[in-house]
Order: sequence, then structure tokens, then C-alpha cells
Amino acid sequence: MITFPNAKINLGLNVVSRRPDGYHNLETVFYPINLCDALEFVPAVTTSLKVAGLPVSGDIEHNLVVRAFRLLQRDFQLPELEIALLKNIPMGAGLGGGSADAAFMLKMVNEHFKLALSEDTLETYAAKLGADCAFFIRNKPVFAAGIGNEFRSLEVSLKGYYLVLVKPDVHVSTAEAYAHVACQRWQVPLMEVMAIQLEQWREYLFNDFEISVFEIHPELAVIKQQLYGAGAVYAAMSGSGSTLYGIFKTKPEHNFPNSRVFVIDL
Repeated sequence: MITFPNAKINLGLNVVSRRPDGYHNLETVFYPINLCDALEFVPAVTTSLKVAGLPVSGDIEHNLVVRAFRLLQRDFQLPELEIALLKNIPMGAGLGGGSADAAFMLKMVNEHFKLALSEDTLETYAAKLGADCAFFIRNKPVFAAGIGNEFRSLEVSLKGYYLVLVKPDVHVSTAEAYAHVACQRWQVPLMEVMAIQLEQWREYLFNDFEISVFEIHPELAVIKQQLYGAGAVYAAMSGSGSTLYGIFKTKPEHNFPNSRVFVIDL
């Protein structure tokens, strides 16, 4: 059985406050995009994970895909699996690729082995793997709050636009990004901004991580300005980086050396 886990971008990201448990309260919009990995499995004597495409390091039992399978295997009689992952979504890029792989693994195992788990139940499993994993169960645009795990349905569509993703050869540590971010509620709440015309987002829609991350990695700020210079209606960093994206009305020409670039129809 094969499935195609897709990435997401963040439309706005407000780091509202620091929590007593050390995490942060956020407000953001998760928006699914058509940039995909490929994931498949077959029953096997022992569980294994074969990765092609972009390299994935670490012990397989620590990989989110295998951890997702093990969660279900603890509660259901499931055979061992030979899992194959074709990695196309850049990692550590703010695109949620690992979380998507895990969530799609849960959904695929549920379907293939006829476990009859509801989406609510699958979300509960996914939330144990990571804050944004649960989003990929329903895989529809949502307003997310809490640590990124409290969802509210949202009517927002970028259909008809083009998305340019630029992933430079820069690694942004999530811990580093959170350590330097300033916490403050926006004057115009994110849900209100989402009701504003896209052409006005540049004035009201922000990613709070950009201030501190751009200071450490000024080349990311340059890419954002290049996206606007190429005609983007709106441009921002996704998550805590390091991917920048631009939303365009027409398919743009692009030139971003030393970066992976994806042009996607929305």
C-alpha cells in the first residue's frame, strides 16, 4: 500500500506566551500544500525502514514513521512491516514533512488493516508524536492554538495562486528559534487577519520567529525581499524556518542560487 504525505506552510505565526511547562502558546494557520513524500509498506518478518531521496539519519525506532506504527502495534495485533520512504520534503524546514509522514502512516495502517479508527482517535494517536502531527489526519486548513495542537476549522483558500518555496542551505535550530523569540499578542488577532484580502496580508500577517531568526541568518531576510521583488503578493518564513515562501498571482521566474526551489500550483 502506498500513500503520499504532503507538506504544509504556516500562514502567520504568533508566539503568544510562554507556558509553565516550558512550551509556548501559539496561534497559526496550517495550510496543506502539494509537495509530497511517498510512503509504502508490506508485511515482513522484522520491521525495517528503507529511505530514498533526501537522507534521513538516526535509529529507525526513533523515526516518526516507525514510532507511529509502533503506537498502533501496541494496541492492535499487527505484523512487522517493511517500510519504504521516498523523502522529497526538506527536513528541518518548517514544512512539517516528518509529522506528515507519521500521520499518513497512522492513516495507512488504519485503512490497510481495517482498524476502523475514527479521525478523532487517529488525531489522539498523532498528538502523541508531535504537536502538528494531528493536523495531517484531516489535512485541511485550520487555525491552530495551544502548542499547535488545538484546531478550529477555517475557510481559507489560495486556489488559483502559485506558491514558490525556497529552502536555502541553512539550518535553523527550533530550540534556538524559541530561545530568542519575543512573546506578545498581535494587535489584530490572526483569525481577523484571515478575513482580510490577501493583498493586505503583508501589513497584518507576520511570523514572529522572523525577527530573531533573521538576525542570526540575514540571508533569509534577503530571500524574503527577493520574493517580493519577484512579484509575490505575500511572502514569509514557514514555521521556525528555514523555508521562505512567496504567494504569486502568476507563475514567476525565479533565481535562488544555493537553494532548493519548488513552484507549486495552489
